[in-house]
Amino acid sequence: MSANTTTATPAAAATAPLADARALGLAHYAARGVLEVVLARHGATFQQQIALRAAVTAETPLTPEELVAQVRGSLKADPEDIRATLDVLTAGRLLVEDGAHLRPTDAGRELLATIGAATAPVSARIWGGISVEDLAAAGRVLALVTERADAEFAALTA
Repeated sequence: MSANTTTATPAAAATAPLADARALGLAHYAARGVLEVVLARHGATFQQQIALRAAVTAETPLTPEELVAQVRGSLKADPEDIRATLDVLTAGRLLVEDGAHLRPTDAGRELLATIGAATAPVSARIWGGISVEDLAAAGRVLALVTERADAEFAALTA
């Protein structure tokens, strides 16, 4: 073992909390609460931000139904609620109809950039100081949990 390698002691391992659904939920809602404060300052909701981000980051313009499907894949929200969110974004000129597609407007892109700039220092404080190894382990676990939960959701809603 190299001098720079550290291992967890049995006592440290025994006191470390195990990841479970509750811990995941608490972390999600803690982070989402921070984001929602920033979003509210800019007159946006969480679902609006997710839908707008999906439109902005799409490689090609999406139809409303493609956008609904993408947001539903992320949030597992009711398609009618997502359509209502798209209507609000369109009415607010953050998305615009372009034939059969919805495109983000400059105002929509600017809003996302503003929200990103406002959340960046907060995110840095939240995530800062976590080792790459811990982030990699958490990333692997979260990817597996997401995959399994998505499969369960699909089975339950089929």
